[in-house]
Amino acid sequence: MTFDECVEQNQPDCDPNNMWLQVPFFCGHAAQCWKPGNRWALEQAKSNLVRYYLVVGVTEEMMDFITVLEAALPRLFKGATEHYLNSNKSHLRQTSSKIPPLPETIEKIQQSTIWKMENELYEFALEQFRFIKKKLLVKEGNSVPQIFFYEKVRPK
Repeated sequence: MTFDECVEQNQPDCDPNNMWLQVPFFCGHAAQCWKPGNRWALEQAKSNLVRYYLVVGVTEEMMDFITVLEAALPRLFKGATEHYLNSNKSHLRQTSSKIPPLPETIEKIQQSTIWKMENELYEFALEQFRFIKKKLLVKEGNSVPQIFFYEKVRPK
């Protein structure tokens, strides 16, 4: 069965509630985190992502994510970029036969509250990742490293 057929027939495997994955992961163990479509859970997930995670990467920017890890935590990730570039990457999965969904299927899924909230968290994580990447990685002529100025404050 294709994904299009699954969505068209309202099968449980393609129920948008099953997409409620990343929000509860970043939200935590509170009961509210596990209620699909809960706005509080989404806001908690965003807050936790910023407060408790040094960096959260995205699959489509895997190389940059590894480079950021190496720059941020060199004692732990020294050589990770080189290893990633030169390893056989057999641990990465690839779909052998991927049938893209029809536009009407995509539209139907994107109308669900769950998809909208999961996508909002994804966009938030992507924005955070790109912010951190910009601050950590200096590209020739494109960016300057973060500079902190500490001013002396003298009591009166």
